[in-house]
Amino acid sequence: MFSQEDLRQIAGHGLTPEAVERQIENFRRGFPFLKVVRAASPGDGVLLLDEERADRAAARYEQAVEKLSVVKFVPASGAATRMFKELFEFVNEGKRGKGIDTLVEQVERFAFWPELKAVLPEGADDRALVSAIVGEGLDYGSKPKGLVTFHAYPEGARKAVEEHLVEGAAYAASNGEAKIHFTVSPEHRAGFEALLAEKVPVYEKRFGIRYEISFSVQKSSTDTSAVNPDNTPFRQDDGRLLFRPAGHGALIENLNEIAADIVFIKNIDNVTTDALRGDTIRFKKVLAGVLLELQERAFGYLKALETGDADMEPIAEFIRKELCVKLPEKYDAALLRSILDRPIRVCGMVRNEGEPGGGPFWVANPDGTESLQIAESSQIAPEDMPLMKSATHFNPVDLVCGVRRADGGKYDLREYTDPSTGFISSKSSGGRELRAQELPGLWNGAMARWNTVFVDVPIATFSPVKVVQDLLRPQHQ
Repeated sequence: MFSQEDLRQIAGHGLTPEAVERQIENFRRGFPFLKVVRAASPGDGVLLLDEERADRAAARYEQAVEKLSVVKFVPASGAATRMFKELFEFVNEGKRGKGIDTLVEQVERFAFWPELKAVLPEGADDRALVSAIVGEGLDYGSKPKGLVTFHAYPEGARKAVEEHLVEGAAYAASNGEAKIHFTVSPEHRAGFEALLAEKVPVYEKRFGIRYEISFSVQKSSTDTSAVNPDNTPFRQDDGRLLFRPAGHGALIENLNEIAADIVFIKNIDNVTTDALRGDTIRFKKVLAGVLLELQERAFGYLKALETGDADMEPIAEFIRKELCVKLPEKYDAALLRSILDRPIRVCGMVRNEGEPGGGPFWVANPDGTESLQIAESSQIAPEDMPLMKSATHFNPVDLVCGVRRADGGKYDLREYTDPSTGFISSKSSGGRELRAQELPGLWNGAMARWNTVFVDVPIATFSPVKVVQDLLRPQHQ
């Protein structure tokens, strides 16, 4: 199937011919749907914390944090293409809808207005104004969301990446240092580095802490081959194979290289202003405190099982009620041990208010257990879609992760993925149709074999910016 030139190209990506053949076989075979049992709900997979328990969890984290290594992990590699899609359609095709009307009428309410005003040509009409946002001027159409100005403050506007510095100081600092890791695209790394070199000293002085900022890029070894509609390898005009980034699921490789006791994960665009950040800070600490309690008990039960004389019933009860894993009728110590000895994540879930995104579900596993997973609509069979519509909560990507084993070593996170949960989409290159393959999403299949606990969190902790007009919402004003 592959020529010598193909083999050199495959090796240059850090892949093997066998891996590429498996990818092509995935196109032919397709990916199976998740065996969803039901949507998780309050009292059945979604934990509702009363004020007292939430306070205890937050306090537990606050008391422990100085002895922990903590990292805030921010996927920030995506370009803001979708955010400005409507603007490009207006500039390039003249398509004008309500979104453009809103943008033009309220342009002075955007935090980036002073920057935009400075680059606008005199007498600019509506199309020139919009063009200056996405094209020559602010050039936001070719920048990642992290480098877009989100919020206005009396002392000056902040870009999205700066708000993560502010958040990190509030809940992810340990021993006077906040470690923040950004996954970025290679072409945008210099822009992030330049901005942070300027801004980090400002926030270090303001909050009296040090920042340790690190970056990584999505590994080329996680790229997937593209195919033609007939599932043969897609070749570019020069005859070379086409490889594409395999979605955010590839970032499990980046996360796997983070050495920390606690890792907070949150998307680059899910930030709010100082005035509204209180719930976000509080519930980050709450989620971390819940994780620490569960982890301590799991490690204790693991130790008891190793001695060989443990009473299995209370351990099974903990697994069922606290780790939310439904056990088969017959189980043994080996199964209990295998469940306890996994990375753990506590995920904030917000009440369903019609926002797009995956949700919390109970899923049947091959070993006879049922466990909690975050599922996207693309993973659910058409006949099971009513389950998705019945979900009370959805996933805002608000994760706190424990990636260390009981002995203090680190889990190899690549061993806890479900490779069968990728998905296939239709794309194009050079005007030709192709099929693309994405790896299991970072918080979906890439974490499918983690212990997962869902906690109800306030909607105020979720303020994403999917389109530019979202910056006019109260959470960003």
